[in-house]
Amino acid sequence: MNTMHPFHLTPTSRAAAALLLTAVLVVACGKDDKSAAKEGAAPAAAAGAPAAAPKPAMTVTTAKPETASLSLQLQANGNIAAWQEASVGAEVPGLRLATVNVNIGDVVKKGQVLATFARETTEAENLQGKAALMQAEAAFENAKADADRARSIENTGALSKSQIAQYLTQEKVTHAQFEAAKAAYAASQVRLGNTQVRAPDDGVISARSATVGAVAGAGQELFRLVRQSRMEWRAEVTPSEVGRVKIGQKVEVTAASGLKVAGTVRAVAPSADPQTRNVLVFVDLPRHAELKAGTFARGQFQLGSSQALTVPAPAIVVRDGHNYVFVVGPDNKASLRKVDTGRRNGERVEVLQGLKAEEPVAVQGAGFLNEGDLVKLSQ
Repeated sequence: MNTMHPFHLTPTSRAAAALLLTAVLVVACGKDDKSAAKEGAAPAAAAGAPAAAPKPAMTVTTAKPETASLSLQLQANGNIAAWQEASVGAEVPGLRLATVNVNIGDVVKKGQVLATFARETTEAENLQGKAALMQAEAAFENAKADADRARSIENTGALSKSQIAQYLTQEKVTHAQFEAAKAAYAASQVRLGNTQVRAPDDGVISARSATVGAVAGAGQELFRLVRQSRMEWRAEVTPSEVGRVKIGQKVEVTAASGLKVAGTVRAVAPSADPQTRNVLVFVDLPRHAELKAGTFARGQFQLGSSQALTVPAPAIVVRDGHNYVFVVGPDNKASLRKVDTGRRNGERVEVLQGLKAEEPVAVQGAGFLNEGDLVKLSQ
């Protein structure tokens, strides 16, 4: 029995092995070619595909500028002051104040008694004047009767001419004395009446220096009165702008308390203040308890109206101290545009320069945009 070596093959076996090896190599090469084809096809497919579209930064609303009629206004500052103040003082010197009936802030009527002085001295003077008047009247009546009798017998010769002249002269002297006594008595009555200090007009007491028991001198101020409780606003306007202010114009005045009242221009000062170089404009104000003399107020003079290009207020973006808008182009890209703004009327702001009427601007969301942002328009 012949034993075959494991590595010793017959020619037929060798041929079969060679065919098998060839098939294996062919299969392996086919697989490598397919893998290479797949790896090469992927970049080729990627290169041929379209690029992804950019996404909008945010959704905004837009609006086109509108032409609107806006009021013309002139801003000014100033102080509130009394329309007129009356100084109420003592007219009789050397008298003691007996009563003081009013205080600061009290509303008074014309003729109301504000204070009284002690009346004893003036009453005694009045009685003395009355007695002197009665005495002078009696002397005049007696002299007049003598003069009448002398005139009646002047042509009879019963009295000499000198005697008649004496009676007539005495009549004139006593008549003059009677008139003087009458004037003195009237003056004493005036002094007696002046012991009552009365309000010269309707108004409100703005100052008081009267004190019970004090002796007032002639002309000493006891009270200060705001006549008719009227206040005025004294606005300071520059010389370049005062020509736009006319008498009768309406003014909206805002007091320090926040109260807003409607005033009317009453007068314009003929000269400027030498220190501030501003011209005072006097504006009548309605009566109101919150309007206090000496307080600050600001106001707006209404000068009419004019046409203006306006945008919604949210469209104005403030950056670095300047005003901007975002103009949205046909490609929906936002472009930052610097603008000059003017008047404001409610939710509309005037654009003076930097924007055309046909250019839409971003409104809602404008404050979050940057230059060149792609936006989506809200439907």
